[in-house]
Amino acid sequence: MALEKELETYKSKLPELLANEGEGKFALIHADQLVDVFGTYEDAIKDGYARFKLEPFLVKQIESIENIHFVSRLLTCPISLAK
Repeated sequence: MALEKELETYKSKLPELLANEGEGKFALIHADQLVDVFGTYEDAIKDGYARFKLEPFLVKQIESIENIHFVSRLLTCPISLAK
């Protein structure tokens, strides 16, 4: 799975992040390292690309309860493409 190590790092650092940073900020994680914490997603993602280029990194919002978002792959096309 992609970003498995980064997600494990986030989970292990979460209590520390909540205690020191509070909820709502964004953690930048590369491999097993918490790189920095940012006030906005945009700042975190910009710094991640500047530091790591195309190497995998994770930007995750610090939350005590993670919100789950569902995205459906079921797409229907109302117009027939057959001619």
